[in-house]
Amino acid sequence: MRRAHLAAALAALALTGCEKHEFEPPDRARQVAQADSAFSPALFDSLTWASREQRLQTGNEVYAAHCRKCHGPLGEGATEYARQRGLEVPSLVEPEWGYARDLEGARRRVFTGHPAGMPTWGVAGITPREIDAVSFYILEQLRPDVLGHGAGATRR
Repeated sequence: MRRAHLAAALAALALTGCEKHEFEPPDRARQVAQADSAFSPALFDSLTWASREQRLQTGNEVYAAHCRKCHGPLGEGATEYARQRGLEVPSLVEPEWGYARDLEGARRRVFTGHPAGMPTWGVAGITPREIDAVSFYILEQLRPDVLGHGAGATRR
C-alpha cells in the first residue's frame, strides 16, 4: 500500500514538473527585434550576379517558394491564405508601398520580417543572396510601371 502511495505521489510530481516546462514561443515583436539587430547591409556587399536575368530568376524562385502564399502571384497581397490566418498583407505593387524604391529597405524587411506576421526570413533560413534576389525581383519585376521603368531597365 505504501508503495502505491509513493508511486502516485511521484507520478503527480512528475506531471506537475512537466507543466512548468511548457514551450512558450517568443513574442513576434521580440523575434523581429532580434532579427533586426542581426541585420547588416554589409551582408550584401560582396554579392555578385552573372547577369540581371540570373538575379531575377533566383528572385522569382524565392518569391514563389516563400512569398507568393501571402503576397499573391503578382504581389497584390490579401490572398485567401492570408485572410484565413487573419493576416493583413500589404500589396507590393501599390505606389505608396514603403519600400517601392528602396532596395536596402526591402532587403531589411525580408530579413527581419514584421510583427504582424511576416516571418524573419534572415534567421529562418533564407540566405543573403536569396534575400537580395527576391528584393530585386519585387522591385524590378513586379513593380516596373510603378517605378516608371520599362521591363528591361537596370537598377543597382
